[in-house]
Amino acid sequence: MLYSKSAEYAIQAMIYLAENKSEKPVMIREIAEAYGIPSQFLSKIMQTLVKQRLIKATRGRKGGINLNKPAREIYLNQIINAIDGPPPEKEQCVVGLDLCSDETPCPLHEQWKPIRLKLSNMLDSESLDILAKRVLSKRKIMRG
Repeated sequence: MLYSKSAEYAIQAMIYLAENKSEKPVMIREIAEAYGIPSQFLSKIMQTLVKQRLIKATRGRKGGINLNKPAREIYLNQIINAIDGPPPEKEQCVVGLDLCSDETPCPLHEQWKPIRLKLSNMLDSESLDILAKRVLSKRKIMRG
């Protein structure tokens, strides 16, 4: 996996919020149940997303969480970086040997470099809005 389980859960929760498009805050427990994520673990992830200003939290009986800005303005790389931190300044070897660069290539450098660039571009350009629409389309296909 290219990012942590925490980042995966954060993406799923953000998709849920983007799909629902409700002005009313969504309970974290509701998202956790929908995706089978441990509720306490998701709560900690959501705290990080609040600190990073990707979501906002409302306290009280009618509290919960909402996106902090429109889904079309949130990109996958922002969610992943909020949870896992920014990417390293120097590229790591894909097979875990050491740093990897054009000057000091790892055994898979030539094959991995174009994939890494394409992946980075995809994460930078894939909005939460588009991703949520694709998830809804997939669900319609699966229902038959």
